[in-house]
This record gives sequence, structure tokens and C-alpha cells, in this order.
Amino acid sequence: MNENSKPDGANPAGELVQAPQTQPALQQPYGQFGGYFPGGVPQENHDDMGLDLRVYLRILIVHKWLILGIAGAFIALGTLYALMQTPLYNSTTRLQIDAEGSKIVKEGQIGSENSRDRNFLETQYRQIQSRAMAGRVVSKLELGRSPHFSERRSKSMVGSIKSLFGSVFGDKKKKETVDVWEKRSAGIIRRNVAVTPIGRSRLVDISVTDQSPEMARRIADAYANSTIAANIDKRFQANSYAKSFLEDKIGQLKLRLEASTKAQIDFAQREQIVEVDKNASIAQTNLAAANTALGLLISQRIKKEQSWKQVQSDKVINLPQFLTSSVIGGLRDERNKLATQYREKRKIFKPDYPNMVQINDKIKETDQQIAAEVRAIKSSLKADYESALAQEETMKARIEVLRTAVLDLQKRSIRYNMLKREVETNRSLYDGLLGRYKKVDIAAGVSSNNIFIIDKGNLPIRPSSPKLKLTLLMSLVLGLFAGFGVAFVMEHMDDTIKSPDDLQEITGLTTLGIIPIVGEDQSFEEAFHDPMSAVSEAYRTLATSLQLSTAHGLPKTLTITSAEAAEGKSSTSIAIARHFASMGLKVLLIDADLRNASLHKKLGLSNTVGLSTYLTGSCTPPEAMQPAQAIQQNLVFMASGPLPPNAADLLSGTQLHSLLTASMEVFDFIMMDGPPVLGLADAQLLSNTTEATVFVVSAGNSPKSRILGALQRLRMSQARVIGTVMTKFGANKSGYGYGYGYGYGYGKNQLTYGQQAPSESQQLEEQPPPASGA
Repeated sequence: MNENSKPDGANPAGELVQAPQTQPALQQPYGQFGGYFPGGVPQENHDDMGLDLRVYLRILIVHKWLILGIAGAFIALGTLYALMQTPLYNSTTRLQIDAEGSKIVKEGQIGSENSRDRNFLETQYRQIQSRAMAGRVVSKLELGRSPHFSERRSKSMVGSIKSLFGSVFGDKKKKETVDVWEKRSAGIIRRNVAVTPIGRSRLVDISVTDQSPEMARRIADAYANSTIAANIDKRFQANSYAKSFLEDKIGQLKLRLEASTKAQIDFAQREQIVEVDKNASIAQTNLAAANTALGLLISQRIKKEQSWKQVQSDKVINLPQFLTSSVIGGLRDERNKLATQYREKRKIFKPDYPNMVQINDKIKETDQQIAAEVRAIKSSLKADYESALAQEETMKARIEVLRTAVLDLQKRSIRYNMLKREVETNRSLYDGLLGRYKKVDIAAGVSSNNIFIIDKGNLPIRPSSPKLKLTLLMSLVLGLFAGFGVAFVMEHMDDTIKSPDDLQEITGLTTLGIIPIVGEDQSFEEAFHDPMSAVSEAYRTLATSLQLSTAHGLPKTLTITSAEAAEGKSSTSIAIARHFASMGLKVLLIDADLRNASLHKKLGLSNTVGLSTYLTGSCTPPEAMQPAQAIQQNLVFMASGPLPPNAADLLSGTQLHSLLTASMEVFDFIMMDGPPVLGLADAQLLSNTTEATVFVVSAGNSPKSRILGALQRLRMSQARVIGTVMTKFGANKSGYGYGYGYGYGYGKNQLTYGQQAPSESQQLEEQPPPASGA
């Protein structure tokens, strides 16, 4: 909008002043009271990805019938499945499995293992569930000779087709059928047997399920007896096998031990190898002793070397080597006495006094004696060090000779050591196997059985399956989960805006109004014209928000647009215009949708002359306007006019600016109902010419991408979008807790639903007079 078209306002003195620049209601549209949300519009927080229970609650509310329908279908299928199942009976026998009774290859012991060995117990459980155990049970109960058992429990379409054909080869077919029956019976038993260990014990339950309660009990008992019999057979087989195995191994090891011993003795005689003990020869013993002696000599040499190095300095006198000498100690005491005597007489006599000279000469003589004694001690320490060094060198030479001899012996002993290790290995194996053989031979039949029957199989009275209640409960739970999953997928595939929260989060604009959807018992037109309806109250709330949307109050010029058609912008335009006209403001309502005009139909007025007629220069503004006094006092309507071929060119000209500038001198509020944004340039041109723009969004109709695209195009055209309006919002249907009940009023005019509203003249009398226009 150019500078001349800026709206003006009136100060309390009635003087015309320039209105401040309009600011979009993005952060604080209501000043210190905040906007639709306290503290302004919340920004989208991408870091908060936590669980929002309200979202899932809304999904449950919106899609409750879908979820309940899927759950009902699951319940029906579960009921049908349970009723079609054959009743099955369960019989359980309990066993006690102690530790393994015989362990042949552990030092020949036939005794107990640790009863808590999980590997042993797991092995027993797997043996009970094995094919061999099932075959034992089938043989024990002679189920392979009864085709009725397998056919009654394994009916299938393939088996029914095969039974229609007769046997061509009589006896051969009969023999093959018996084998098939045995295998089939064993497979059926395996599938219907469950092994359940009892925690913190050596007890295990064997449960058998069958169509016949008596057969279930018989199979359970047969499993217990077969398990015990298999364990005993395994023990005797293990003893027999171990005995023959050990006999064979002992004979082989005996021959190997004799041969290896003879080879070791022959090699030692040939190479002249003599062992002092089991682990070392003579040369190795001498080398070890020489190394020990060398270590002692080195230690002594280092100690003497350190003592000699400490006394090498001529000025050193306070070392332990000197202090421990009795001669030096006596000389030092005598010198100290002379020095003390000299200092005392020095106080009386001069240094050249004969007595003083004599004392001084004695002190010097004593110092010389001390120095001579120190030199003697140094010479003694040096001699000790050199002697120790010579002994060390002599021992090193000796060790080198011994090392050479040991290396030579080791080269010759490689073969001998190999023969020696072979003899030791053979002897160890031979002694161990011989001991095991004797113990196995003694205890072959002594061990007792380690599996006992605690409880025999019971005769079931009631079937264990199917469990109708459990089946129905599982069907209900699965149905609810499946229903919620379907609803969740449908909800997230729906990209439309459904609530004011979504709208504000996506657009970043304040939600100025929320227009509810009309119920089935009332049409929109009826609710629109009913002042006590929720729709009328919502539009009044929207009008109030518009009065607080800018710094100077209600915008002088306003464009209503939307992303797509049929989102309620025309009804919103009429409602806003009627509301402000009822307040005493002079309102001009312009149908600016030059391509698909609809306001004249809703108002029941003519569309012969209108905005397009004026923009083409065929008439003046007053000629294009129609009074709408029959609809609302103070309301003037300008229709769209005949459909022009170049709507965008007309709206981009200067005629529209001139129309708004001239109209603001006559009217207090100008409302333009614009076309949708997407696909057309008309809405961008209209929004650029007005002071403010309101964006209308239909709940559950417009995808987010189209709304964002439309707002982006409006921002590119420098439009001042002050907020949004959500229409056709159903709080219950959308699953959001927005209500629309109102009880309001002040003093004598307090109103509630069910009371008759005051007349229009009474409302105008009670309202303050509007500010005068330009």
C-alpha cells in the first residue's frame, strides 16, 4: 500500500493523526496479555520427541469406532477358532533326576556328579524330547499297530485323498502302512509332549496332551517308564564299551612303553649321559653353582668398589671407613685437645711466643699422622677392591668354560630328552588306564538308577484346551492393538490440519478465531443468523481478536483469503462485516474474487455491476456499490461484477489503490473477500494493497504443504498476515478438548443460553459510539 493509502486514526481530541505502522501478530499480538498462547507463539521444538499421550488419546477418540470394529472382528474370529478346535486333555507325571550314576572316564570313578550341573539336566530334558524316546513309547503302548491313533490325530486333505485309493500291492502296502503309522504316531507324541523343569530342584514334569484323557495318562506314564529304562540301558552299554575300550588301549600302551624305555637307555649309554637327579646333569649342576658363586663375588666387588671410591678424595675424613678406625679416632681427640689449648692461650700470648709455637708444631704433627693413617686405609680399601675384581674375573672365565660344556651336552641331550619325555608320557597313560580299568571292572554293576517317578500321570477330567475365555481375551487385546495400529497409520498418513494447535505450530501465526462445525440438527445458515449459537459467538470472538491485532486497533483495510476454495472465507468475511456494522461502523464489503464470486449469492444481491466494472473504468465507485441495509445497518456491498478475462491485470493496476484510498474517507472498515492463494496471483495482489490479511484454514481439509506454500507466496508479496482463522472445527470429532459453551454478561444485561437476546437497537444504544473515520 502506498503512502497515501495508509489508514488514519483519531486522537481523543478528534484530530486526524497518522496511524502507526501495522505489525503482523506473530509474537505478541495482544501486547502484554500475549496471543492465543500465553507468552506469544510457541516455536516448534524438534528436540522434544518424547511420548505425547494426548496425541494417542486423540487418535483413540477420533477412530474409536474403527478400533472397536477391528477388535470385534478379532473377537469373532477368536470365538470361531475356539469353537472349531477339538477338546484336548492334559496329563502330567513328575520325575526326579539325580546326578549321573556312572562316569567312566573321570579317574575310573562310578559315582555322583554335581546335582546342579545345568548341562547334565539339559541333556536329560533333550533326551526325553528326542525321537528315540518317542519311538520307545510307541513300541511300549503298541500304538504303531493301531492306525486309529494316528489317523484320528493327523487328518489332512492329502491323507483323505490317499485314503480314497485302494491298495494295489496288498501285503507290501500293509507293511509300509505299519511303518508309516509308527513314524506318524511318534511324531504326534513328540508334538504333544512338554518337558517343564521345576525351579531350584531336580524335579521335572512331563505333560502329555491328547484327545482322549485315558490315552494322555497312559502316554505320560509310558514316558516316565521309558525314560528310566533308557537311562539303565545307557549305563550298562557305557560300562561294557568302557571295559573293552580300556583293555585295547592298555595293551597298546604297554608295547609303546617298553619300546621307548629301551631306546632311552641305549642312547644314554652311547652318548655317555649321566643324570645327577631327575632334572639336571653334572655339568648343569656345576654351572648353576658357579653362577651362584659369581653372584656373591660380584656383590662383594661392588661393595668394595663403592668403599674405595668414597675415600678417593683427600679432603674426605668423616666417612665410616675413617670414623671406625681407633688410630684416627685417638689422633683426632689429641688434635682437638691441642687446638683447644692453643685457643685458650691465644687470649694471653701471641702466636710467636715459644710455648704457642710448640703447641702449633704439635697440631701440625698430629695432622700429618692423621693424613698418613688415611692414606693407609685408602691403600687397604683399594687392595681389597682389586682382589675382589680379580676373583670375579677368574669366576667369569670358569663359568664360560662350564657354559661351553653345558651347551655341548644340551646338543647331545636333545634326542635323549625326547626319548625321556616319551617314556614318561607312555608310563603315565599306562598307569592311569590300568587304574581306571580295575575300578570299572569292580563297580560295573554297582551303580544305582538316578531317575525316579514322584507322581504318576493323572486322569484329566476337564479339557485343557481350547480355553474360551483366554482366547477371547487374547483376541480382544490383539484386536485393540491392531485397531490402534491401523488408526495410527491412518492418522499419520493424513497430512491435513486438524486443530488450532497444529495450525499455530505449522504456521507460526496467532490463531485469531476458531469457528466450530455446525451440528446435524442445524444448518450453517441457521447457526450463522442465530446470535446465541456457538458459530455466532465464535465469529464475535474473531472480531474481538481483530480489534486487538494491531497497535492502533482494528485494521482499516482487511483481506480474507485461504489456500484453497471452500474453506469458509466468504462466510467469515460476511460475519466480520456484519459484526462491525452492527457496532455502528460504516463497513464496505468487497467481493474481490473476480473468478468465482459467491458473496452476492449469500447476500441475495445483484452481480451485474461490481469491482471488475470499476477496475475496467466502466463506472465510478458509488455506481459499483449496493446498500445492504436489509441485511445489516451501516453495511455497503460491492459485488465482484462480470467475469473479466484478465483479473490479475486489473488487480495489479492503480485503480484498486484509488478505490481503497477514496473508500477510507467514507467508511470506517473495508473488508475484501479474496480468492484462494494457490494457483492464482489475485490473492497476493489484494493482500499487498490492504493493511492486514487474515488466512482462513478449514479443519481437516487443507494439507500442511499447501498451507505453507500459500503463506510463503503471501510473504513474497509483502503481505502483512496478522493471524489465522480455523473453520469447520469439530472438537469432539477431532479428539481435542475445545468446548464452546458461553455464559457472559454484566449487570442487568447478563445473558445465558436459553434467554432471549436484546434487540439490535438496544445493543446499539448500550454500545459506546465508534471513533469517527477520516
